[in-house]
Amino acid sequence: MSESDPATDPVLSFRDAGLRFGDRVLWEGLDLDVAPGEFIAVLGPNGSGKTSLMRAILGQTALSAGHITSRGSIGYVPQQHAEDSDSMMLRGRDLVGFGVDGAAWGMGLRGMARRRAAVSSAIAQVGANEFAGRPLGLLSGGEQQRLRIAQALTRDPAVLLCDEPLASLDLASQQVVVDLLDTRRRRDGTAVLFVTHELNPVLPFVDRVLYLAGGSFRIGPVEEVMNSRTLTELYGSPVEVLRIGGRLVVLGGEDDHHCLTHHYPGDALGTDAAFAVAGDDL
Repeated sequence: MSESDPATDPVLSFRDAGLRFGDRVLWEGLDLDVAPGEFIAVLGPNGSGKTSLMRAILGQTALSAGHITSRGSIGYVPQQHAEDSDSMMLRGRDLVGFGVDGAAWGMGLRGMARRRAAVSSAIAQVGANEFAGRPLGLLSGGEQQRLRIAQALTRDPAVLLCDEPLASLDLASQQVVVDLLDTRRRRDGTAVLFVTHELNPVLPFVDRVLYLAGGSFRIGPVEEVMNSRTLTELYGSPVEVLRIGGRLVVLGGEDDHHCLTHHYPGDALGTDAAFAVAGDDL
């Protein structure tokens, strides 16, 4: 029997995992091992089960079949919501502290010292010392998202689950967020599962793609998944995948059931593509 090697053993594993709601299958038969430091982009149209995948990993949604196992702690980085961002009472440092203990009290002096150390370390890792003491309502979207990453880092996670962390951020802030995640995974071997509607900002960092669509999925390197043949098979209708100026542009048409509206940014000249199934993600 071979010995376990923390440097190479999967930090997250799916075995014959499936999720359905009633008669609707989101995905099934999912076998996937996530290696330490691996960056996996989770893609697919609205309603394909990307967020539900995150919830299943966190234990918030029960699988319909199979199982998920993890090694080490799991950190979660949500997308930014406007209603969470205008607090003038909550400081950035307080938000990060919730990653240690939620809103718990009564930790004692020794516990508080450990908490302060964990919070300070996480804030330093994302370069947020300058603004962590300010109210959230006075911070930019990019600054707030850096603090959410810090919150997820307070427990030194083996896996970071990122659910649309670039939503509502400008291009400069998107780049800062992606660079922080890439630095963490390369330095500490933290795996990243990154749900996104915009692949291009993370394209240079992605090791593999997990694409969910139509109750099925594909897993593999970008070039094996993000091509016309594979996506046409997944959707059951013609899809064109183009590379323009080093960026991916996905072109889909319309059929009798839905309008394809999923958005992938195009090249620097403003080429845009629409591609997604109508309906909220689950």
